[in-house]
Amino acid sequence: MKDIYTLGDLQNWGRIQEKTSPPIRLGVMGEPIEHSLSPKIQNAALKHSRIDMQYGRFQISSEELGETLKLIRELNFVGANITVPHKIAAVASIDQLDHETKRIGAVNVVKNGKGKLLGFNTDGGGFSRAIREQFSVDLRDLRVLLLGAGGGGRAIAVQCAKENCERLVIANRTFEKAKKLAEDLRDFFAGPRVLGPVARLQAIDWEENAFRFQIANVDLIVNVTPIGLNRSDASPIPSRLLAPHLMVFDTNYTEQRTPFVSAAVEAGARAANGLSMLLHQGALAFELWFDREAPTEVMRAALRQG
Repeated sequence: MKDIYTLGDLQNWGRIQEKTSPPIRLGVMGEPIEHSLSPKIQNAALKHSRIDMQYGRFQISSEELGETLKLIRELNFVGANITVPHKIAAVASIDQLDHETKRIGAVNVVKNGKGKLLGFNTDGGGFSRAIREQFSVDLRDLRVLLLGAGGGGRAIAVQCAKENCERLVIANRTFEKAKKLAEDLRDFFAGPRVLGPVARLQAIDWEENAFRFQIANVDLIVNVTPIGLNRSDASPIPSRLLAPHLMVFDTNYTEQRTPFVSAAVEAGARAANGLSMLLHQGALAFELWFDREAPTEVMRAALRQG
C-alpha cells in the first residue's frame, strides 16, 4: 500500500488493487494530504471491526476533484472523507445532501449508496464532542469567536447556532464571506434571549483592534483556517492579544504544538489542537459508512500511538 495515491492511480485502479490486500475502498481526499491521520484511525477501526478493506490518502487538486468523485462512484468505493480545500467544491459533484449538509453548503463525508453519491458533514458534531471532551463545557454556554468561514468554518458555525451558543462572532480574511455566513445563521439568533452590550451574532474584519475588542467578550476562540498547518506560520491571533480566561481550539493538528496553541499557552489560556475533533468526526463518518457504532476507543488508541 502506497503512502499517498493520486488521480492517475485511480485511473489505473484495477492494476494497483491487484497488489493491494485487503482492497482500498475508502480514503481521504485533499491538498495537502501527507499530514492526515485519518488513515491511522480508520484502518484501526476497520481491522477491529473485521471489515475486509483499507483506507488510503489521496492527493487531489481542485481541478481533479470532480473526476475523482466520479471515479470513486464507478470503482465501488464505500465512500471518502473530503478535506481542505475541497469541502465546499465537492457539493457540486454529490447526488444527494442531507438537510443539514445542504444548509452548511460543505461536505466532509461521501457515501457511495448503490452508485449514488450521498453527502454529509460530520465536522460540526465532531467539533461539539471535542469541545465537551477538552474543556468540559457545552457550546450552549459559550461565547464563540470563529476564525474562518470556509467549509469547516461553516459547519462549526451551524453547530454553534444549532446548540444555541451565547454569542457567535465570525472573522474571515474576506469580510464579505464572514458577513454572508452570519446572515445565513440570522434566524437561529432571533430568539428572545436578553442581549448585553454586544451583538449575539456578528461578522468582523480580520484586524487587530477588532480582535482585541472581541476577546474581552468571548470565551472560546476556534481557528478553522489552514494557518498553522506549517510550523513557519504565525499564530492567527498574536499571543499579546490572548488572555488567561480564554479557551482556544485549533482545528489544525501537527506533531508539535500549532502556532496558535503555543500562543494561547504562552498567554495562560487553555488550548487544544484538532486531534479530538478528528477522532469524533471520523467516528461519525464510520457510522455513516457502515451503519454500526464506531469503535471510538480503538480509534483513540491508534491516534495516541503517534
